[in-house]
Order: sequence, then C-alpha cells, then structure tokens
Amino acid sequence: MAGIHTAAQTESNVPVRHHPMPFGAQIAPDGTGVHFRLWAPSVQQVTLVLETGEEELLPMQAKLDGWFEAFAPQAGDGTLYRFQLENGLKVPDPASRYQPQDVHGPSQVVDPARFRWEDANWNGRPWEETILYELHVGSFTPEGTFEGLRQKLDYLVDLGVTAIELMPLSDFPGGRNWGYDGVLHYAPDSRYGTPDDLKHFIQTAHQKGLMVFLDVVYNHFGPDGNYLHTYAQDFFTEHYHTPWGAGINFEGAQPVREFFIQNALYWLNEYHFDGLRFDAVHAIEDSSSRHILNELAETVRANIRPGRHVHLVLENDDNACRFLSPAGQDHTQFNAQWNDDFHHAAHVVATGEHSGYYVDYVKKTSGKTAVEHLARCLTEGFAYQGEQSAYRDAPRGSRSAAYPLSDFVNFLQNHDQVGNRAFGERLHQLTEPETMQALLAVFLLAPSIPLLFMGEEWQSEKPFLFFCDFGPELAKLVTEGRRKEFARFPEFSDPAVRERIPDPGALETFEASVLDWEVLDQAKHAEWRHFYRKLLGVRKREIIPWLTQLAHDKQSKRNCKFFGDTGILAQWTLGNGSTLILAANLGVDALTLPLRLFDNIGLDRFRVLYQTAQTVIQEVRSGQLSPWSVIWLAD
Repeated sequence: MAGIHTAAQTESNVPVRHHPMPFGAQIAPDGTGVHFRLWAPSVQQVTLVLETGEEELLPMQAKLDGWFEAFAPQAGDGTLYRFQLENGLKVPDPASRYQPQDVHGPSQVVDPARFRWEDANWNGRPWEETILYELHVGSFTPEGTFEGLRQKLDYLVDLGVTAIELMPLSDFPGGRNWGYDGVLHYAPDSRYGTPDDLKHFIQTAHQKGLMVFLDVVYNHFGPDGNYLHTYAQDFFTEHYHTPWGAGINFEGAQPVREFFIQNALYWLNEYHFDGLRFDAVHAIEDSSSRHILNELAETVRANIRPGRHVHLVLENDDNACRFLSPAGQDHTQFNAQWNDDFHHAAHVVATGEHSGYYVDYVKKTSGKTAVEHLARCLTEGFAYQGEQSAYRDAPRGSRSAAYPLSDFVNFLQNHDQVGNRAFGERLHQLTEPETMQALLAVFLLAPSIPLLFMGEEWQSEKPFLFFCDFGPELAKLVTEGRRKEFARFPEFSDPAVRERIPDPGALETFEASVLDWEVLDQAKHAEWRHFYRKLLGVRKREIIPWLTQLAHDKQSKRNCKFFGDTGILAQWTLGNGSTLILAANLGVDALTLPLRLFDNIGLDRFRVLYQTAQTVIQEVRSGQLSPWSVIWLAD
C-alpha cells in the first residue's frame, strides 16, 4: 500500500508534486470529482457530508477490513467536507490536507497540482553540510506565519546555517501551540497560512540554498480534536502507555502503520521537505518482526528519486544506536540522532546545575566530571553507553564509538531545553559571556552536526515558554499539571513560587515568547550575531570538508586526554594521516599543561583554525591555558 512519489512534468516543464495516498480525499486524475476513503473499523456506517452552502449527504460504501469509500463528482479543489458516523457525530478527515476552521471544523479538499514548483533542479544537500536552525513558526516573527518566515530567509542565509528545522505543523487546537499537540497530521496548521503558503516558503528556501526539515510526532496525538478513537478504536492499544495516554497500535492493523509511513512520504514528496525529525521515538512501542521505524525508513529510501538528498533524524532518549549506520556504511535507515548527553554535560559545565537529569553529569554521582562527559560526546557520540544512570536508576544507552560523529546532532539549546524550564530562560541568561564563547567554539566546530535554537545567535532576551490554547477545562488541567510537575524541585517547593510560573494558556505567555527582532542591531546583540557568523564560516571552510571522510573512513581514529578537571585534548585522525585537534580549558582556573603533551604530534606542523583569543597558541606553546580558552588546530 506504500505510495509512490509523483512529480509529473507539465507542458512548461514545471514539476507537479502530488503524493497519492490510500486514504483521505484525492481529486480524480481527470479532475471530474473527488474520491474519499476512510478507515473506520469500529462503526457499521459512514456518510460523506459535503458542506457546499447546504449540507449534501452521500452514503459511503463499506469495503473489506473497515474501509469506507465514496466518489463525489460535484466535489473539487476547495470543497469542505466531513464524515458523519452512525451516531450522528461529524468528524474531520484524519488525512485532511487543510483545516481552515481548526481541528473541529470541516476538512477542505486540496488540489496539490495547483501549486507550480520552480525548484526542479534542487536535490538537497549532503548530510555533512547540515547546520540546523530550529524554530517555531508562530513565535519566530511578529506575523507568526509562513510568509513572515519566508521574509527572514536572507537573514538565515547570512547567518550561515544550511537547514531550517520547523517545529511540528500538524493542525492543533486553538491559535497557539508548540505543535506537539497536533491531531491532524497531514494538515499544516491554518494559523500559519495555507498549504500553498508553506510550499512557497519551502521553494524560496531551496532557491536560496537552504534545506527545510520538519519535526513530526508519531508517538501520540494531542488531547483535543483527535476523533480516531470514535471510529477506529484499534488505532490505539492499552498494552502500551505513553506519557500522553494509550499507545499507538503499531502491532495491529496495517492501516495504522501505513498512516504514518504515508505521512512521512507526503511531507517529503508533496511539500518537498528535505528531512524529517522524529519526536521521542523511545515512546514508540513495537515488538513486530519489522519495527515501524525500520519499515518507514526503508519505504522512504525506496521512494525517493535517485540523486536527491533526504535526511531522517531521530530523537531517542534511550541513547540506542540500532537505527543508525556504523562508519563505512551508507545511510540506509536514519542519518542521525539528537544527542541530549552533549547538551546536559555542556549545561552543567556552564551553570553548575545538578538537579533532575543533570545529576548524571556531575562527578559525585557518575564518577566523571561534566567536562569528561562532554569530551566523550565529542569523540564517541554518547556519554552514556550502557552505564548506570543515577537519574533513571537503570543502565542507559548503547555503544556508539563505532558510529560516525555526524550520526549525532549536538546542541546547547533547543525548544525542550529552554521551553521546559519553568521560566523559559536561555543559556546566556544562566552563565557568563566567556563561558558561552568557549562552549560555542567547541560546539560549532566539533565534527558532530550542530543545531541552533531560534534567537540564540543574538542572545535574545525573550524566553521561550510553554504555551497552548485549549478550552477552559483542559487549559486549567494543563496549568495545574505544569505547576505540579515542578513541585518536586527544591526551588519550587513553595506554592507561592510555583504560582509565578507562567500560565501556558494565557495569551501573554505566548506573546512573551515572540522573538525581539527590534534589538537585532543593538551593539551587544550584533556582536553575538557576528560571533556566530564567524564560527559558522570557519566550520564551512575548515570542518565540513573533513566530515565526509570521518563518516566513511573505517580507519578514522579519535581519542581524548584530560588535564585537571576542566582540560581537554581531543584528537581526530583520518586514515590518510591528517589530524584535527581541540585543546580547551572549560573552567574558571588557569591550567598547566602536562609536559610534552604535544610532543608526539609535533605542534609546529599545525595551523590554527580558530582560537578564542590571539594568545591561546602562545599559551599552549608555553604549557599554559587560561580559563575558558579554546583552540582548534589542523595539519
């Protein structure tokens, strides 16, 4: 049942991108009507309701295995419709391409052929060139729309990133949401614009050399607006539970698996996204002989035309590597995985925080300093590769040293690590400028793929808070749950302090999170932006050319030495003998380097790629390293 990519050529040689799905509303090839198809195994009867002024009811034919079908010659592009169940309940299409009246309203037929693409020569970019910039469409610009975002593309090109990662777009209830409460996975939320607006944004990004990734959520549906349980109870299972309720039944009927496989193909083919980021796959339970993630990745790879670069990235809190490809192998499954270990270790280095999951990155509980954990991430991928986690009271992770470092996406900030703080503070608000500069010099030039979070490059003073827009009853529960969640932390033990945590449902919480573009050119913010641009320029010139060989050369060697509690000497050697070196002091005290630290590699044959101060190379030669000093060298 897997769909095949369609990109037919019109007479003007402009591609028409239409992903033919085995469900939902599909306009007939000759334009003479619309085919409607719904999987509803829990009911005996379904009626198609066309909302064309007066409601028009068309009985749907019951087919095998819970499918219902109807053909409406009077329907076409722009027709509003719903499905009416035998109890009279009217529900939107779970595969709706557009919901102009939000999740409880009618779905709208969309003709994908209406949009004329002008990026026929765009094949994406190799994975090793990826520099990700994560953003939330609704709060990135004052407009909060795809068009507002499109107007900022030149800014992102100038910054030096190569890929934009959009937080989830699936239609969510209300006018504001992070996107992880989406319930209609095929419909980009109408708050941001129309499907054609999204396509126009993606096409413009491609014309400027930028890839566009989409964050997709295949582990749960949001709490408001999901009607699947009313007519397809087998879509969910009580055998597995997630933090959001009953698990998705990937071990049951094939239409459940197909719903998500087709969704991935839909975004990649019909919208021409360059990659997908799969949210929290550790919450996807599937003991089938062929795991849903394996089937999805294999199907995607089989349905992408040769020569086109498409990238699949996981978020997996388990630190499991089983979906990645070891060094020397092509990416037949997923390209990479988010590396929370890197963030957590760097955050402890920057702030000294040690509550919650940060307890795993302090010497008292793990036996290693945060700098040691960070260094392991730099040379082996994960910090936790099967070791006991104090926070989880269980072993965590699998061996990752055999995997290319480009299989790991590192970050100092992202939507979770900023937004899941009670007050949404950004990292620069929790540490000192020299600390930020040192960590950025390590992070942005390391071999792993870097991800930035919107606004961090100018040190935005705006928080990124948790916000949503539910009805009164659910909104109250979310607010109470949010504050209760923080009660276990000592700093929030006082109820009066918890009451100051911003209300997720309040409009002002969202408005406080909209980026402050008006300060962009103020001296302090402009200096930080220049700093990021400079480092990303070094990465493009000096680091990215290394990465392909690091990924595919089985003979590549990586090692790390430590001096004191805060000193790192990391070294990456390729099979051809070329070497990349990082020396850093990530602490507040000066360090004396061990004698003959560089004797075996011959320091004089190396050139400086970057140093946090012009004197760092002289310090290294004299056996010293000042606080928060970083230097990168290559032969």
